[in-house]
Amino acid sequence: MTAPEQTILAIVGNSGGTNVGECLRRAASAGGYRLIFFDSLEAYRGPRITRSVAWHLLGRRPLHLDRFATDVVEKCEQARPGILIGTGTAPLTASALRAIRQCQVRCVNYSTDDPWNPRMRAGWHLRALPEYDTVFTARRANIGDLRALGCRDVRYLPFGYDETLCRPPERSLDGARPEVLFVGGADPDRVEFMTEFMRLGPRVTLVGSYWERYGATCAFTLGQKPPEEVAALTAAAKVNLCLVRRANRDGHVMRSYEMAATGACMLVEDTEEHREIFGPDGEAVTYFRSPGDAAEQSWALLADDFGRTQFVQHARDRICNANHTYRDRLSEMTQFRGT
Repeated sequence: MTAPEQTILAIVGNSGGTNVGECLRRAASAGGYRLIFFDSLEAYRGPRITRSVAWHLLGRRPLHLDRFATDVVEKCEQARPGILIGTGTAPLTASALRAIRQCQVRCVNYSTDDPWNPRMRAGWHLRALPEYDTVFTARRANIGDLRALGCRDVRYLPFGYDETLCRPPERSLDGARPEVLFVGGADPDRVEFMTEFMRLGPRVTLVGSYWERYGATCAFTLGQKPPEEVAALTAAAKVNLCLVRRANRDGHVMRSYEMAATGACMLVEDTEEHREIFGPDGEAVTYFRSPGDAAEQSWALLADDFGRTQFVQHARDRICNANHTYRDRLSEMTQFRGT
């Protein structure tokens, strides 16, 4: 991906770690863009009680939504970027997006979560989405809803991986290798799945938020870990579970690409999008349809050292040789001019 020296790109997204906004920021810097980055987290900062009131009583509204959106408008009026990319539930109001577009800035949203997920749905964001010139969605289940909402141009664009974070680690993991690893938050459907899986399958190591809240999983969680530790655990684990989120209507998740690029033996929930990404069962990954199926497949993989090695190589080749980095995703968003 290359960019003309004079091109200015604005990104609105969460900073840090593997957040998509941060991944796109690194990709833009590597691609030669002059970059303006607006950290969405700034719209949420403030006293905990005040933030909670705004979130629960004002329709999941960021505490400083209007102030943040106004700041983005003012800076875009001054800098005149060629394109603005808002990631996920970017804290931009409908009126702010109209003002930015009046400056001849093409506005794009990369919809990384389901806007109709009951845990995330926000009226102010649904009203803003039709004001974008193009909405790229990481889930096909959203395409019809977004068009019905009034979004003028909707395109499917899957997640990718950040090549600076997701690669085989230079040194092996200290300590014992996890038998089965899952990285992700403890959504209710995932807790239900994992509780049943642990009854039937091998020992699981859990990384992510909220697993400590549940009696069945609290003894198996490592909590949150930085990206470099997650990569080391992923490459070291004998089996990596890849679960989608039911409430989010996922067909795949960020980890679908990240695990493969890092060098994981993957046991993947069977969805159409996963089949499109990884091909038939047994080629680059093994698929499962239920906790019991996943447990059975895990035991089989643990007993097959050679097969796991082959899966690692085939999955990595399939992802890393096919333009799936966030530099590639950024190129698609910036070069596509819409309808």
